[in-house]
Amino acid sequence: MSIILKAENISKQYRLGTVGTGTLSHDLNRWWHSVRGKEDPYLKVGSLKDRSAAAKNDYVWALQDINFEVKQGEVLGIIGKNGAGKSTLLKILSRVTAPTTGTIKTKGRIASLLEVGTGFHPELTGRENIYLNGAILGMTRIEVKSKIDEIIAFSGCEMYIDTPTKRYSSGMTVRLAFAVAAHLEPEILVVDEVLAVGDAEFQKKAIGKMHDISQGEGRTVLFVSHNMVAIQNLCSYSFYLENGEKKIEGKPSDVIDYYLNSQNLIPDTRYYNSDPKKDIYIKSFEITSEVATGKPFEFEAKVVSNKKLKTEFAFTLKGKESQPIFQIYSGHSGETFSLEIGENQISGKLDKLRMASGLYDANLWLGTSLQVFDFQPQVFNLLVKEGSIRLGGPISSKNGYPVIEDATWKKNE
Repeated sequence: MSIILKAENISKQYRLGTVGTGTLSHDLNRWWHSVRGKEDPYLKVGSLKDRSAAAKNDYVWALQDINFEVKQGEVLGIIGKNGAGKSTLLKILSRVTAPTTGTIKTKGRIASLLEVGTGFHPELTGRENIYLNGAILGMTRIEVKSKIDEIIAFSGCEMYIDTPTKRYSSGMTVRLAFAVAAHLEPEILVVDEVLAVGDAEFQKKAIGKMHDISQGEGRTVLFVSHNMVAIQNLCSYSFYLENGEKKIEGKPSDVIDYYLNSQNLIPDTRYYNSDPKKDIYIKSFEITSEVATGKPFEFEAKVVSNKKLKTEFAFTLKGKESQPIFQIYSGHSGETFSLEIGENQISGKLDKLRMASGLYDANLWLGTSLQVFDFQPQVFNLLVKEGSIRLGGPISSKNGYPVIEDATWKKNE
């Protein structure tokens, strides 16, 4: 496959503080160096960016000496903590801002989705903004018109398509913006963490669309996300940014492991609902054992109810494109829990966790066959470590989940 995007020695420097031209002496010094054909002297004054540290001078490097290349049809994942320079890099690649040093070479059009409502005019309707965005991306009116029905259908905003976008929620705006960018056939699609604004159903559609764009249509995607499951399952290549520098690149699984270890991050194993808005809800959930293939698996949940009733409980894991993988469901074995008014504790245990190692989305469910009391999707990314290779025992399948487990349940009043 041919190289469709190449970045060479990309660096970006900003001046800290209020916006302005600086001092007259700085401007004269820069002009004098320019007249003599020399580099801007202030390019070497800046320090590396660390948002948690106090500034030591007036200049800071947001990015420094970034080099990479992307082939046609690849999905490049860029990860790093907030303030690492990810969005700055995407803005440079999208020509929103220019690099201080370095060059970027691309083949074909680039469509970008960097912020909620990028390129949208709030007074224009959704339909009018589709044409506006198409023009910004270099499409003719005829080209946009041929795709507009697909765009509207994918966005799920048919009812409001002729309403001004200033009345859209942030989620609706993202839906429409992504639909435009994905359907106007750019050679390179650049997507920032903005997709996190969308709901779980739309995120699944968006990730599936990006997969189709790269695999089926042979186009290139640059994807920034804090969702390690999405990075691992969608991307073919990845690199990690820290304080504006590229620390490691390679297979997404290797880069994710480096990121987690370098930041001393422990993958999430707990969930807490700090803003309950229901009368019956899951207050907290915690995995209380090691999470490894073939090892015992234990968990406990606290459920709050405003009345006495019976319920079932489910803990599920989903993988690539939100595909169901694994479920522990009390109803599968006919187990129900009688909730008392107030806080109730439900705990469960498996003798062996029959899951392959990797990152998965954890989801929680509380309800009956007739009613859902509480559903919490993507409460955390769960990392299953390598453990026992020989799992043993039959593997049952039900309700679309390849693996269904019967836990030993316990309820404490």
